[in-house]
Amino acid sequence: MAQKKHVVLVDDIDGSPASETVLFGLDGVEYEIDLNEAHAGALRESFTEWIGHARKLAGRRKTGRRTGASAAAASASDTAKVREWARQNGYTVSDRGRIPTSVREAYQLAN
Repeated sequence: MAQKKHVVLVDDIDGSPASETVLFGLDGVEYEIDLNEAHAGALRESFTEWIGHARKLAGRRKTGRRTGASAAAASASDTAKVREWARQNGYTVSDRGRIPTSVREAYQLAN
């Protein structure tokens, strides 16, 4: 018997359908939150002033395997954007298959 599982992302703020999982860190603690487009934009906007004055650290993040809802959050268009960005920034990625976590994290930091 075949089984098909369906993962539904729910906005952690108001319970509406979420469009993405946003990763961020503060004081050495990493966080992830599922948000709809409006809430994700508001979170990013709230960090804009601070990020403008901060130094970006490359290669210091811990990598880990994401599973469940957060792994299912990436759509085909998100994957295409990550691959395009990676190639433009010197990363080697295949046309199909899994994108390495380190590349996804670098993309998240840059965008």
